[in-house]
Amino acid sequence: MGWNSWDCFGTTVTEAEVLANAQVMHDQLLPFGWDTVVVDIAWYDPTARSHGYNENAPVVLDDYGRQLPAPLRFPSAAGGAGFKPLAAKVHELGLKFGLHIMRGIPRRAVELDLPVYGTHWTAREIADPDHVCAWNPDNLGLNHDHPGAQAYYDAQVAQFAEWGVDFVKADDMLAPYHDREIAAYAQAIARSGRDIVLSLSPGTRLSTHHVEHLRANAQLWRISDDLWDRWEDVHAQFARLARWAPFQQAGGWADADMLPLGHIGIRAERGDDRDSRLTVDEQKTLLTLWVMARSPLMMGGDLPTTSPETLALLKNPALAEVLTTSYDGREVIREPVDDGELIVWTARGQNCSYAAIFWTGSTPREVTIPLASLAAEGAPRDLWGDSVTDEVPAHGVRWLKFS
Repeated sequence: MGWNSWDCFGTTVTEAEVLANAQVMHDQLLPFGWDTVVVDIAWYDPTARSHGYNENAPVVLDDYGRQLPAPLRFPSAAGGAGFKPLAAKVHELGLKFGLHIMRGIPRRAVELDLPVYGTHWTAREIADPDHVCAWNPDNLGLNHDHPGAQAYYDAQVAQFAEWGVDFVKADDMLAPYHDREIAAYAQAIARSGRDIVLSLSPGTRLSTHHVEHLRANAQLWRISDDLWDRWEDVHAQFARLARWAPFQQAGGWADADMLPLGHIGIRAERGDDRDSRLTVDEQKTLLTLWVMARSPLMMGGDLPTTSPETLALLKNPALAEVLTTSYDGREVIREPVDDGELIVWTARGQNCSYAAIFWTGSTPREVTIPLASLAAEGAPRDLWGDSVTDEVPAHGVRWLKFS
């Protein structure tokens, strides 16, 4: 459970903005399980802008081709300090610090033919120009037939570990599926000596056939492309999460992407400055589906400027309860009805059970479900604090706990 800068700041987040979000997380959300702050893509680009990426960006590198935070955006990184000072401030708040990284080696490191730390090889010798990201121009691929490729990742992650990084979101790993790349990054983390969570992206059409390899090398993996504040994006995750739910287990989690809630789009890659376009009921549906399927929760909105009403949703103690203690979460009913679908998920808990009754239609609907279909007994409590009725709102949910 954490915050990521992507939905609100895209490639442009600054140190001050990261710390402001960390402070709100500490002050308001930490007691409810939210504990991780992640700086997303292009923190090494001093010319980063909203709505896209820069070709031939003057990315900041050390003498060994490893990315450094752009000091104009992260002043505490000046003098080669990297993210160590910022990570220390986040840790002082009782939080964990994470960052985003792209697959491969910076183009600029290859153009300058910089040495690979601890070896006699250079960036040009280990680069693979035939396998580059289709949507981001920052890096070239790495040739994993050359031992210098692993050495580069080892050195990069060792530097992250020295900075105090707790979480790495490694991008352009899953679509297409780069098995050697994923294993190499996991090896680098193991060699770093630091307990670092590895999260893989972007997950477009990710097949469950990869689950054993994913479990062996990562803790989180995305199962979709970027999710934005559109009902159709949320609705599409029902099928994906139903497919992945049987594979969820401790230490390896399918990730339905971050939460486009609150104040987003400020300087984002997608869309303009706005509050989330999802209705309150759609937001409750999103949060309920994610935790019933035990997907990680990563808030995408700017916390200091997000409304108290949205923060109140994030403070619901049921989110952490179900996410961290439930098991056997699964879809048990999916039935088309008129202009929508009746979708029911159940999960087991500690001396209790949970049920989420979703209605995807555009108008409210009365729904009656036998308790036997929910594997439940007794009188339920609504986990969103709503009254327990037969009516489910449009694009909404009734989230029930049976003790």
